[in-house]
Amino acid sequence: MANLLAAHSVGSSLIAYLRNSYPDDLRARHPADFRLLSSGELVGPVDFGTLLSLYLYRVTQSEHLRNVQRRTDAGEAPAPLAIDLHYLLTVWADSAVAEHTILGWAMRQLHDRPVFDVASLSPEGGWTASDFVQVIPAELSNEDVMRIWDALDPAYRLSVSYIARTVRIDPDAASVGRPVVATRSSFTDQAGR
Repeated sequence: MANLLAAHSVGSSLIAYLRNSYPDDLRARHPADFRLLSSGELVGPVDFGTLLSLYLYRVTQSEHLRNVQRRTDAGEAPAPLAIDLHYLLTVWADSAVAEHTILGWAMRQLHDRPVFDVASLSPEGGWTASDFVQVIPAELSNEDVMRIWDALDPAYRLSVSYIARTVRIDPDAASVGRPVVATRSSFTDQAGR
C-alpha cells in the first residue's frame, strides 16, 4: 500500500540506483555526486561541482488509471490516486567530456533497467509486492525544454526528460463499520396539525 511518501521514494530510489551502479573506472575519470534536487535548490547562482541531478518538474494524474481500483482491492474500497512523475535528469559539469560521458552512462542505465519494483524502491513509500514503477524517456519539444529552464534561475544545462509511471498512492484506511445514513423526520399530532 503506497503512501504519501511514494513520490519522494521514487526519486530517491532512482538516484540511489544510479549512485550505486556508477562504475569505479568512470568514478576515477569523472568523480560525480548524485542528488535529488528540489525547486528551492535551483534559485540563484549554483555551484554543484560535477553532479548528476534528478529534478521533479511536473506531476500529472495518470490518464489511463484515473479512478481505477487495484485488482486486489475490495469492490467498496476507494481507488488509489494514480500519478505520473516527470523528471529532468541533468549533468552539472565543467567539461564536455564529463558532461557527455556521465549523461550517456545514466541514460544507458535507465534504458537497461526501466522497471523498479518493491525490491528496488525505498521502503519509505510503503510499497507492496504488486507495486512497480516504469521509467521511460519523455520527448519534450525544444520550446518546452526552454520554458522549463527559463523558469529556473540557473542557465541551461544538458538534460534529458523521463516519466516515472504509474505511482499509485493509496487512500487513507477507511473506518470500520458502515456509513451512517441520516433521514429527516417531522412529527405532527393526530389531527394533522
